[in-house]
Amino acid sequence: MAAATAVSLAVLNGGAPVPRAGACALTSGALTPGDLPAGSSVLDCAAVGRLVTHAGAGVTVPEPGTTVSVDALTVDGSLHGFTLAVAADGTVSYDLADTGTHATAPDHAHAAAGTPGRARAACADGAHATADHKVYDTYEWFLGDGALPGNLSPGDARRAFEGAIGTITAGRNDCGFGDAVTAEARFLSRTGNEADIDRDAHCTARDGMSVWDAGDLGGGVVATTCSWSRAVSGGPDELREADVRFNIADHAFTDRPTDTCSHTYDVRSVATHEAGHVFGLAHVGQGHESQTMFTNSFACSTAARTLGRGDVLGLRTLY
Repeated sequence: MAAATAVSLAVLNGGAPVPRAGACALTSGALTPGDLPAGSSVLDCAAVGRLVTHAGAGVTVPEPGTTVSVDALTVDGSLHGFTLAVAADGTVSYDLADTGTHATAPDHAHAAAGTPGRARAACADGAHATADHKVYDTYEWFLGDGALPGNLSPGDARRAFEGAIGTITAGRNDCGFGDAVTAEARFLSRTGNEADIDRDAHCTARDGMSVWDAGDLGGGVVATTCSWSRAVSGGPDELREADVRFNIADHAFTDRPTDTCSHTYDVRSVATHEAGHVFGLAHVGQGHESQTMFTNSFACSTAARTLGRGDVLGLRTLY
């Protein structure tokens, strides 16, 4: 009888999921971790598909057994990102911690000159942070069929992104470290699917395809990566999908910065940073500006095209 009642209620509700007995009551609109606290159940709360926001970032609650992370690269170096995990039984947990001290925004003249302030040289700084996921097999990705950063042709964009991803998978650096990273990636094709990221740089529901594209993310965000993974016993989560979007609505990009460059971001530097998130690297904060995974990608600088000591050490802890 209970099953029949549930079915009847679902039909009356247009087929939408019906909260189980004792479910929590969620308000309409975007939720916060306070509305859907750690330890609650996305099944009891009928929360799958709802948006949860925190400190300027947002993710759509995934199905049980899935973790979703958002990492936004911002203009001012502030840290917009967090992780929401849903266990197989529907229990919610969060990682709301950032990497430490927020970066201060460089002044325009400093950034435009391509000489970000550096507390330590790239090869002398071992600072790194990792997320709780990695690529266990091969990261297979697609290129969106819309506009691309820097007005690049599809072929040029593919080469720029492949080069950036290759910097991560090969651990390319100018510090003398050999390639000890076992990660792999493969480009598949262009696609009409879009990155599962909305205009507010929030992660939407995933579609199972890892797409790199460009669009609108809101003025303060340069690029965003959304990653979905599943738990692995005894190790970091296994990446299932990671989408990357560049914000071409509010920011200019180039693949060839010149001496006259101003307020324009280097495609490959930004792409290398985002690829770091795909493969499990997290942000490092103020005092570590020389690392590719620093919270801000400096305008007109190509320094992040190669990895610093900390970036390499972070990858080596995962691969």
